[in-house]
Amino acid sequence: MLKLLLWLVLLALCWPLALLVLLLWPLLWLLSLPLRLVGIVIESAFALVFALLMLPARLLGGGR
Repeated sequence: MLKLLLWLVLLALCWPLALLVLLLWPLLWLLSLPLRLVGIVIESAFALVFALLMLPARLLGGGR
């Protein structure tokens, strides 16, 4: 809701800039998708390494 209100204020104050933002937003979203995927992969890799390092402790009954 807040984003809509901010966009409407931008539309009222500077409509060419608001229309440019409206047209470029999907393009920026598409360009950011690969970076999001890389972030998900790196986060998953760190979680896997952490799980592997903590596996001996969990098997011995620690960490509860």
